[in-house]
Amino acid sequence: MSSTIESPRAAAPRRKGANWEKWGWIYMRVSGVLLVVLIFGHLFTNLMVGDGISAIDFGFVGGKLSQPFWQWWDVAMLWLALIHGANGMRTLVNDYVRSETARKVLNGALFAVAAVLIILGTLVVFTFDPCPAGASADLLPSFCGAA
Repeated sequence: MSSTIESPRAAAPRRKGANWEKWGWIYMRVSGVLLVVLIFGHLFTNLMVGDGISAIDFGFVGGKLSQPFWQWWDVAMLWLALIHGANGMRTLVNDYVRSETARKVLNGALFAVAAVLIILGTLVVFTFDPCPAGASADLLPSFCGAA
């Protein structure tokens, strides 16, 4: 009984459509570099500039999230980190889960959780108001002033 083994250099059959694994791999490299810049910029601004860590309180966060630059900075960090993490988990699921059904369920759950967290996080960043109009004065932080 004889069997032949194809040459490892033999061309694999080409599939039609996008190569999602390749684009996922590229995304992980690009998002990783961008996340390093965003995270270290975030840490430098919060911990080194001004009064340092002792200045971080509700007022500091409220003031920071009232500026569009920092809103977009935080949203970019949120989106990149959540998609990066979900893509990494998807890779682990695809590598280690043998059952096709379990793989689909876990990947679907990863997608759903990442999507919900991205939506909620984005809403928080863009709708955060430390001094809402019409709120009772005893519920407002001290820096809001009289309503």
